Amino acid sequence: MHSNLLWILLLLSAAVGAVAVARRFKLPSMLAYLVIGIALGPHGLARLTESAEVDSFAEFGIVFLMFSIGLEFSLKRLQAMRALVFGFGSAQMVLTALGTGLVTALAYDQGWRSSIAVGLAVAMSSTAIVARMLSERFELHSRSGRQTMGVLLFQDLAVAPCLILLPALAASGDDLLRSLAVAAAQAIAVLALLIWAGQRLIGRIFDAAAQYKSSELLVLTTLWIVVGLSFLTAQSGLSLALGAFVGGMLISETAYRHHVEADIRPFRDILLGLFFVTIGMMLDLQYVLANGHKLALAVALLIGGKAVVMLIITRVAKTPLTTSLRTSAQLAQAGEFGLVLIQLALQLQLISIGVFQITLSAMLLSMFIAPFLIERAARLSGDLGRGDWAHKATAIHDIAVHSLDLGQHVVICGYGRTGSRIAEFLTIEEIPFIALDVDPQRIAEACMHGINVVFGNADRPEVLQAAGISRARAVVVSYPDARSAERVVRIVRSTRPAIPIVVRTTDDKDVARLKAAGATEVIPEVLESSLLIAAETLVQAGIPMKNAIQHVRAVRAERYASLRDFYKAPKK
Repeated sequence: MHSNLLWILLLLSAAVGAVAVARRFKLPSMLAYLVIGIALGPHGLARLTESAEVDSFAEFGIVFLMFSIGLEFSLKRLQAMRALVFGFGSAQMVLTALGTGLVTALAYDQGWRSSIAVGLAVAMSSTAIVARMLSERFELHSRSGRQTMGVLLFQDLAVAPCLILLPALAASGDDLLRSLAVAAAQAIAVLALLIWAGQRLIGRIFDAAAQYKSSELLVLTTLWIVVGLSFLTAQSGLSLALGAFVGGMLISETAYRHHVEADIRPFRDILLGLFFVTIGMMLDLQYVLANGHKLALAVALLIGGKAVVMLIITRVAKTPLTTSLRTSAQLAQAGEFGLVLIQLALQLQLISIGVFQITLSAMLLSMFIAPFLIERAARLSGDLGRGDWAHKATAIHDIAVHSLDLGQHVVICGYGRTGSRIAEFLTIEEIPFIALDVDPQRIAEACMHGINVVFGNADRPEVLQAAGISRARAVVVSYPDARSAERVVRIVRSTRPAIPIVVRTTDDKDVARLKAAGATEVIPEVLESSLLIAAETLVQAGIPMKNAIQHVRAVRAERYASLRDFYKAPKK
């Protein structure tokens, strides 16, 4: 009992410290859990040892991950992105798996079954890392972001067939075709039955549970469905994760989808973290260090090969070079499902321990490198196609044409909701402006209404020059990303030391940094929304509107230096 408690305390202590460091450097928590497993596992400090109990809990992490993917599965979403999902996604999966399989067969002298297993594992990319980074960079709906998410969605859908295919590959040569046929027929029959019954029962079960208005009952109902369907698929000779995926997919079609997703996240994150710890525990550092040359080659081939595959696919589809580079970098790493498949391949004895160690190490290193590679690729490619001089000259010329007749105008950097509202106010006051944005759809919609919005990234000096920064009366930076906003402020301030620069930020914590960069005024959205909520609360509590407004004025006068005289309470 005490030894188990000590084990839990050690694991929790390591998790708290490692996850805190990962968050500090804006890295996925998954990488922190992997480091814990590597450092404390049997091949590291040997403080953690593998056991059946740990493996069972870790397997449930995969169950809940597959359940979450099922919740995200939407026929409408699939229909809207079908060209990207089944075009780009299938091409990436097939080409990467074939290329990796060929390298595995030639370099490691492995059979074709082993080559397929390794190829399928390496073909997967990390949804957790990439989706998080694209969301933070507000690039999920950019062209490269849509292409990347389309490929990731196909990979998520391909996990279920892979979980069926690998056990069939492990069968003997004489039984392979029969095993594949039986596995496919069995999977189709079981899944069809579960889906048919689930569509008729899941909604009713949740309706009945919701009548009691108990969050606890809804959580228990969700867990019952996840574990129950996983048990049924496991009893049918399929994987636990496949049943969980079906459960998530069925619940996604009900009105309880978002509520269930929020309730299940703590279970998923903790158990999935334990799974990544067990993956890290499998890594033999001594073996890896002794075969460093093989590992370096494997990492280079994995990252470079996956990037080249996506570059070819996107260029064949006539995607601009800058977008192709971003998409390629975003998918040039292994993924969490790849770790699941490579572990399964080892358990089924499809691959040797040596192949497993080198492949696992290369996959983990690619995931560590991924955030830095994506960031670097975004900077190198740029939004105007640095290195692509023809495209760059055309874009600069287009910006210059739109600003040619402007003087004493306002340059709006970012034409989202905030930028468009600023443009409305400027239009009412008949103040000329030019807005810079990188979303083609948003630009097209604005141009249809005669609004002066052009394609361009304001963190490039030549773009700001073309927008007439030397003649402008003010600059507004409405980017939600504080890092991008800071770059723009520094460029503007180096060109026009005295021009007013108003910057929007989402949180108070970035105000000092943006001020130090040269912003005239920084407007934190959190502060403004909190002031409005506080004022409305006072009014609803019976405080006169005049008093509530005076409180708001006092805070604004303290925070906004340039408007201090305006916000001071009037003398009585």
